[in-house]
Amino acid sequence: MILHKGEILFHQGDDGAYLYKIKSGLFKVTRLHENGNMVLFNILYPGETVPHHSLISPKETHGTAIALIRSEVEAIPADDWYRELEEDPKKPLEVASLLQEKVRFMQQRLDHLTVGTPAERLELLTQWMHSYSHGVPLTDFLTQEEIGQLIGVRRETVNRLLRGH
Repeated sequence: MILHKGEILFHQGDDGAYLYKIKSGLFKVTRLHENGNMVLFNILYPGETVPHHSLISPKETHGTAIALIRSEVEAIPADDWYRELEEDPKKPLEVASLLQEKVRFMQQRLDHLTVGTPAERLELLTQWMHSYSHGVPLTDFLTQEEIGQLIGVRRETVNRLLRGH
């Protein structure tokens, strides 16, 4: 299936009837907390099968995945996924590989968060996102608030960095 910017792949709390293999594009995953805070907590990119927490057993979705750019996704019925996991001896290694790749991505993101200055963190995020967004500027698909959440600074700091001060 093809999703365009702003279209939703899955909603927070969905029952997990499907897993999704991302073939192209990018998604942001947001979570609405009970206190009303909306937090951007993940970026999904090509090669991933999601939701990650449902690769071995079903669980309702933890957040809402929204396409940032035109994206192609393969929907996989969860029942088929779990049956194949039980029957195909190679499938558990595939799942382990997917999880390992996500752990490595998270390690990279943590490294980026611990780099010295906010400007350096913004530059690293921009470079990483450009590798998947085909040159679309970061601010075309993420708000200053979301950028701040990803680099660990306030929106006002992002605004100042983007203005070049």
